[in-house]
Amino acid sequence: MFHLRTCASKLRPLTASQTVKTISQNKPAAPRTFPQIRCYSAPVAAEPFLSGTSSNYVEEMYYAWLENPKSVHKSWDIFFRNANAGAAPGTAYQSPPPLSTSLSALTHAQSLVQAQPNVDKLVEDHLAVQSLIRAYQVRGHHIAKLDPLGISSVNFDDSAVTDSPNVDLAVFKERLRVLTVGGFYGLEESDLDKVFHLPTTTFIGGNESALPLREIIRRLEMAYCQHIGVEFMFINDLEQCQWIREKFETPGVMQFTNEEKRTLLARLVRSTRFEEFLHRKWSSEKRFGLEGCEVLIPALKTIIDKSSEKGVDSVIMGMPHRGRLNVLANVIRKELEQIFCQFDSKLEAADEGSGDVKYHLGMYHRRINRVTDRTITLSLVANPSHLEAVDPVVQGKTKAEQFYCGDTEGKKVMSILLHGDAAFAGQGIVYETFHLSDLPSYTTHGTVHVVVNNQIGFTTDPRMARSSPYPTDVARVVNAPIFHVNADDPEAVVYVCNVAAEWRSTFHKDVVVDLVCYRRNGHNEMDEPMFTQPLMYKQIRKQKPVLQKYAEMLVSQGVVNQPEYEEEISKYDKICEEAHARSKDEKILHIKHWLDSPWAGFFTLDGQPRSMTCPSTGLNEEDLVHIGQVASSVPVENFTIHGGLSRILKTRGEMVNNRTVDWALAEYMAFGSLLKEGIHIRLSGQDVERGTFSHRHHVLHDQNVDKRTCIPMNHLWPNQAPYTVCNSSLSEYGVLGFELGFAMASPNALVLWEAQFGDFHNTAQCIIDQFICSGQAKWVRQNGIVLLLPHGMEGMGPEHSSARPERFLQMCNDDPDVFPKLDDFDVRQLYDCNWIVVNCSSPANFFHVVRRQILLPFRKPLIVFTPKSLLRHPEARSRFDEMLPGTHFQRIIPDSGPAAQNPEGVKRVLFCTGKVYYELTRERKARQMEMDVAITRVEQLSPFPFDLLLKEFQKYPNADLVWCQEEHKNQGYYDYVKPRLRTTIDRAKPVWYAGREPAAAPATGNKKNHLTELQRFLDTAFNLDAFKGLS
Repeated sequence: MFHLRTCASKLRPLTASQTVKTISQNKPAAPRTFPQIRCYSAPVAAEPFLSGTSSNYVEEMYYAWLENPKSVHKSWDIFFRNANAGAAPGTAYQSPPPLSTSLSALTHAQSLVQAQPNVDKLVEDHLAVQSLIRAYQVRGHHIAKLDPLGISSVNFDDSAVTDSPNVDLAVFKERLRVLTVGGFYGLEESDLDKVFHLPTTTFIGGNESALPLREIIRRLEMAYCQHIGVEFMFINDLEQCQWIREKFETPGVMQFTNEEKRTLLARLVRSTRFEEFLHRKWSSEKRFGLEGCEVLIPALKTIIDKSSEKGVDSVIMGMPHRGRLNVLANVIRKELEQIFCQFDSKLEAADEGSGDVKYHLGMYHRRINRVTDRTITLSLVANPSHLEAVDPVVQGKTKAEQFYCGDTEGKKVMSILLHGDAAFAGQGIVYETFHLSDLPSYTTHGTVHVVVNNQIGFTTDPRMARSSPYPTDVARVVNAPIFHVNADDPEAVVYVCNVAAEWRSTFHKDVVVDLVCYRRNGHNEMDEPMFTQPLMYKQIRKQKPVLQKYAEMLVSQGVVNQPEYEEEISKYDKICEEAHARSKDEKILHIKHWLDSPWAGFFTLDGQPRSMTCPSTGLNEEDLVHIGQVASSVPVENFTIHGGLSRILKTRGEMVNNRTVDWALAEYMAFGSLLKEGIHIRLSGQDVERGTFSHRHHVLHDQNVDKRTCIPMNHLWPNQAPYTVCNSSLSEYGVLGFELGFAMASPNALVLWEAQFGDFHNTAQCIIDQFICSGQAKWVRQNGIVLLLPHGMEGMGPEHSSARPERFLQMCNDDPDVFPKLDDFDVRQLYDCNWIVVNCSSPANFFHVVRRQILLPFRKPLIVFTPKSLLRHPEARSRFDEMLPGTHFQRIIPDSGPAAQNPEGVKRVLFCTGKVYYELTRERKARQMEMDVAITRVEQLSPFPFDLLLKEFQKYPNADLVWCQEEHKNQGYYDYVKPRLRTTIDRAKPVWYAGREPAAAPATGNKKNHLTELQRFLDTAFNLDAFKGLS
């Protein structure tokens, strides 16, 4: 408790002429509390009730009195007033007058109290000052000068700010009205020269503990209302708030040495002159230049420099197209001639694939950071025009690199994401990515987000582009501090970027740097912005470039002289000209030179597979049994599992003893065998730990101990690779993008994403279309990600029935009208395709296709339509014999029953895929048509097994051909399969259809209709006269 005798002097305003005691060290960054010090100048005997046993009670009474003097007894009120007024020891306490006390004695006591200074006023004034300081901290960014054009201020006051020490209350009344409720919190102009003690929640005092109000306001203006606006007071962590306050409030904190200023100037020269060089040489080419935000290059380099200094040795970046070439040239340090030759329309493509435009390409480069003299790896991830789609991909790749190098705290590997203002506010994937930022299996331990805030989206005004004041408000959901900065103040930008990198290094949390700038040209260099933003672009035409502004400032300060500045420009211009001359020698475009994720040692030096064969995907029986035993047990002692799960594990054990597997056990064995071979496996998605259909149970939960879990898969082998299985947030777009990025980092990992239901992938369509389907063709970047999509018509309604196989098949790149002529047909087909699409009907085949994904000498995305009812179907079982050494994935599974023994007598061959096979076999058996109808399962739909189906056609010369599916005719596989089957048989016969009629919805919502439709197409399939008379 404060010494009561000195309370008044602690709270009473001093005049400016009075001596202000200073403290020699910074105030501690701690909550506002009363120090626990009891150092009374009067002996305790003078105030007999202030004993050690009663002091806590006195403190409580004192705090209560400070808040409301009427809340305590009148005697305490008199005591505290007298003590504050400086009463002599022992005289502060006034006994309550007895009931018989005369009126004159009461009058004397009241006069004693009324003679004291107005303590209420003192307290109110100090509270007002504290509220004023907080108002600047909370809302100072609203009146900061952030817009370099001086015209854009959405719903905010745009009054000029001052760095003058003379604070005129009249000038600030209106500004403070914006910051506070009702103005100046009761302070008057006469209070401006009074000295107030500063609270511990501010650092504006530096080494001073008290300042005049005028100086307090001036320093708050300098900290929060100049070219930097800081949003941080929504953060609910006091330590983090104090850290930010110290970084921005400490007087003189934003000081740069002359050497640092010269480095900043040189970086601005490179950024600006690069764009000017491209404009001179290719004025009519789209390049999405950086003009108007040239400071982005020094900003990024500052973040990388500071992060390197803090120990980071790998930075993974994602960005849109604006400024991409400049970042490649001046941050990643891509050879200039490789960039310039991209503008040559006669350049021939050398790699497989179709390529992409220059401002979508990525890059990987390892070099020495010149500032820290440490090696650093920089990777810029290639991305499509779909703004922000690359965000989760970058995060996934970052997480993977952290995982592989054992960086559990993000100290070695980090990500930087660049955004446009309109996309940052408008694209939902931004929120989904933020939402992953602190989840255990997805966190990258902090990302630095840099928003290039052009204050316009293509042609759309901010007022029409977002409902929030800033484009960055989405970041508030994860308590990320947001630093707005005027991009025409390079030193402010660099300082903010240093703070952002330090924040990420200190707290391992996301942080946002909002570079408020402008776009000197239109959306691209060919676009006319005056159509839609005439006033804005009139101002932009008058705007002096930031390089010119900064150079003039440094010349006036004597940091550089004009000849030195001009020499820096001519030096970089010469570098560009020489690179341009070399670029003319480039005749061939090698897309692999722009690869963002090279896999060292996996391919040959020229990027080709080391072989074009795939070994057997079978496994020896000892391993199958061992994995099965672990899968059916609890490998941790004193671990109580659910009774229902005990029955499931017992059933698994019985299957192992019987040498059979169901779907879940086949998956277990595929995963377990790859873990033994050192292949890391990561399975992610909604509810994957248990499995949507309660079949997997890869994570066991102790029924008696909260949060105690066991993953038996990690107890298989002594030196196995780790197995990661993680329930994701309820996100598809963000999580699938994340897993795609994770799979990019290494070819020696099996990364799987499972949709809760197959149709849930449609909210991740952008990742599927732009990255998974076409990624290799555009960017020569292979990826082995696996999509598990539960699919099947089970009578459960239109949703959750179809994984939309027609969409995946429509995007396959094989030609339906050409029978491939290939050596090593099956593997070469896989190498040439853009992805693999399968619908397995047996657990053993699923086991094989999962293992083949890793044993192939290259990587392709794998799309698996997984079953639902087959997970527990008694006939959907496989024997160990189908999984032993020498066995392979079966692209088709021919009929092995009576029809195959007498193929000439077969009248119909039904081709099908997936679950419908079991309905067809049941119906065939019921109709006793095993001799008349053969059923061939097409397990691999793409690439299409032309060679094997040709053998099937030749095997049954007298049979008509029918494709049977449970999906509607305009959905499913028919439109994909029919032309390829016709090509296979050289159009010798028609290919008939048996299945549901065309429909808009994937399935009926009525169970009876479902069964009626099923029976109808089964009747068609087994009616041998159904297609007679048709041609």
